[in-house]
Parts: sequence; structure tokens; C-alpha cells
Amino acid sequence: MGFIRNSLLVCGLIAVAAGLPGNRAWGQSAEPLPPAPHAKQTHLKHVLVIGETKGYEHDSISATMAAVYDMGKESGLWDTTMRTDAELLTKKDLGNNAKNLKYFDLIVFASTTGELDMDASQKQDMLSFIKDDGKGFVGIHAALDTNYNWPEYGEMLGGWFDQHPWMTFNAPIVNEDPDFPAVRHFPHEFVKYDEIYQPKAWSRDKVNVLLSLDATRLDYSNNPRVHRADHDFAVAWSKMYGKGRVFYSTLGHTEESWDDPDVRKMYFEAIRWALWMTDGSTASHARPAASQAH
Repeated sequence: MGFIRNSLLVCGLIAVAAGLPGNRAWGQSAEPLPPAPHAKQTHLKHVLVIGETKGYEHDSISATMAAVYDMGKESGLWDTTMRTDAELLTKKDLGNNAKNLKYFDLIVFASTTGELDMDASQKQDMLSFIKDDGKGFVGIHAALDTNYNWPEYGEMLGGWFDQHPWMTFNAPIVNEDPDFPAVRHFPHEFVKYDEIYQPKAWSRDKVNVLLSLDATRLDYSNNPRVHRADHDFAVAWSKMYGKGRVFYSTLGHTEESWDDPDVRKMYFEAIRWALWMTDGSTASHARPAASQAH
């Protein structure tokens, strides 16, 4: 009987000990194990968004940069690096795990303004990135209000800002190239509440106008900000710069515009096009006769 009693006592102690923390069998735990670490998702392309401002600061810059980031992440087509300085616009080795233009496939200027902090070598590297390497550039809204003292920038983009004659208004817009992927979802005529820039040092002979203001539906009375005698106000265009693809649109001035699925889709498809994922024309064409005001 003593032997049996001692055996039961030993078994009981073992059972109690097995239930104490740190005494469970290998692989058993009261708490679920954390998920195994995984490598960062590898995206197809790398996009650099620059939001540096040396002039007017748009309230919509954060929404613009976030939209590019979210569209890349949600689609899985690109990852996004966002900066409010121009340091990464170089092909030089920056060290400290910093990326440079050799890493990226596309530059986006998100309502940049004024003369950006770029030295001569950076400017040369950025132009070479597009012109020689065949990479892409997407200019959003105030990208046109940038780098007036850098002639090659205006040549690359297509021109510069020269006032917004009607400020922010219900802009009557004509879709001039419905086959282009970034504007294919727009009807032939539509209205968007936005601020439409008037470009200078710009000619439709050097770009493919995608969207433009309907000049027959604009009010020119007592408006000293109207400088274009031809009343040709492009809203979006595509062009080549050397081997690289360039897209620009004035849409995106307001924070609310980035909640507009039409505007987001336009820039999503513009980025895809500039990354050579889709095809779209850059050939110039004559201005539609129906939208000309005389």
C-alpha cells in the first residue's frame, strides 16, 4: 500500500508541475505564437515623390503624396518614397541606406513650387534619368510653378505656370484623346471644380493635349489674368523627353480633389503609363474646332 500511495503522489506532482509555466512540452503554449517574420513585399517599380516648396504651399500636398503611396500599395505595382526635399534627386552614392535615382523608375513632383534645392549635378542627373535612361516623370498641379530659372526643366515638362485666370471654379473640360489610358474614363465633355493653370512657353505642337478647357464656355470679361491670345488652356498632356515619358495635369489643387475617383484614376493610369506599363500616344494633334473661342 505504501508503494502505491507513493507512486500516486509522484504522479500527482508530475501532473501539477506539467501545468506550471515553463514546464509545458516543446511546441505547446497557452498563448498563440506571433506570426513568422516575412520579407518586405517586392514591388515591380519604385516611385519617388517630391513635395518640396520654395513658393506657395498647397494644402493638398499631403493628400497628393498619400494618394500616390496608397495607389501603389493597393495595386501592388509600385512602392513609394516620399520626400519634402530634393536630396535624392542625384545619381551619386548618398550612403546611410539612402536611395538615389539609380534605384527609382519614376519621379513625381507633387505641387512643388519655386526654385528647388538642386545643384548643377543634380539637375543634370535628373534630366539624364528621364532623357537618357528612359524613366518617367509625372508633374502634378504646381509642378508647373517650379524651376523658372532652369530652362531645361520647362523644356522637359512642357512649359511653366502663368496665372490661373479663373482661380478655382467649375471648369468646363474637353477630352481630346479618349484613347489615352489616363483620360479614357472621362466623357467627351465634363466639369471639375479645380484650379486650372494657364501655361506659358508652351505649345500644343510639342505635346499631346489630353484634356483642355472648352474655350467657348469661359468668361473673359474684365479678366487681366488671361494672357494667352489663342485661348488654348491645356488641362493635361503627355510628351516624350528623349527616351522618357512625361505626363502633366493641373488637376489636384484642392484637398477634396483627391477624394474624387476620377482624378485619382487619372493619376494612377498616368503613373502606370509613365512606368511603361501601358501604351498611349505622345503625338501632337490639332486643336478641336468645337472648343475654340474667337
